[in-house]
Amino acid sequence: MFRASGVSRAHFFWNLLRNAILWCPSDMKTVTVLLLSLVCGISAFAQPKPLQAFPAAKEGQQRFVIEVPKAEDEYALKVELVIGKTVPTDGVNRHFFGGKVEEVELKGWGYSFYEMKELGPMAGTRMAPQPGAKMVDSFVRVNHTLPLLRYNSRMPIVVYVPAGVEVRYRIWKAAEERKAAEG
Repeated sequence: MFRASGVSRAHFFWNLLRNAILWCPSDMKTVTVLLLSLVCGISAFAQPKPLQAFPAAKEGQQRFVIEVPKAEDEYALKVELVIGKTVPTDGVNRHFFGGKVEEVELKGWGYSFYEMKELGPMAGTRMAPQPGAKMVDSFVRVNHTLPLLRYNSRMPIVVYVPAGVEVRYRIWKAAEERKAAEG
């Protein structure tokens, strides 16, 4: 209601309180101010938290929530999801997992979350390690095609992945300098 009209909740209630004081009889002003202050206070605490809109993780899945801090210029920032798993590797070859990460819209909320239903097989290069080389625990990424996500400090990024899979993220920042294309 408030966002569609371009008016914040605080601004709406301030105008309501101001108009109520102006048009009330003088003996009712104190009662009106107290009642409207109470209504404003209750509505401030009753605001739904965005995370309540997201479903709980399904059986065999886990939910990760990424909340990025407020930034001065959020349009210059992007978020990269790095999904993977820590597994023993030979330390020489480059490995990756297959997997598909999909953006799913929450019907009726206007929010979306990201879901990976299953972890695909691990693949990698086939270089021969040194004889007797020890296995090393390495974070192996999922090779997904998800683009960089919008940086939004007011809305969490919610990711559902199979149990045992990790979700990490990286913040990307655009350079200050813009160059002209030649043509």
